[in-house]
Amino acid sequence: MRIYIIGNDGITLCREPPAAVNEGEIVVASSEELNAARLSGKRLLALWNALPGVEKRRKVADRDALIEKLWSAIEMLPDPQSDAKRPSKQEEVIAMLRRAGGATVDEVVSATGWQRHTVRGVFSGTLKKKLGLTLASVKEKRGRVYRIAEPARA
Repeated sequence: MRIYIIGNDGITLCREPPAAVNEGEIVVASSEELNAARLSGKRLLALWNALPGVEKRRKVADRDALIEKLWSAIEMLPDPQSDAKRPSKQEEVIAMLRRAGGATVDEVVSATGWQRHTVRGVFSGTLKKKLGLTLASVKEKRGRVYRIAEPARA
């Protein structure tokens, strides 16, 4: 179920009804609830103009028509991102280096957006010294390929 919280800073999409609502916020789940909220024309106009990709308006001609258009635009808003934590860049780099094919410095640069010297610093400082990982490198057709070497078994 999509629930919208209309506050002073815009519209927030939620999956669950909020436990508490701050002063000045309105919770709506349908166009009827939005209409019943009796927002001022000025507030409706501000909400409309804050939506992405809409033609900005200067005045409210027909309140009911504006509420209907506003509701349609609100329902087109993308779903909120899940609460699942995105892996850090360091975790992404480690995953790349654990792949069978390994990774070149340029591949890590493309994946992280870091500079080449930053990638080399992460390899030597963070991965080798701080985390104690063993990096192996081999010259291949695509360049120098780095991999995390598996520890020797005793």
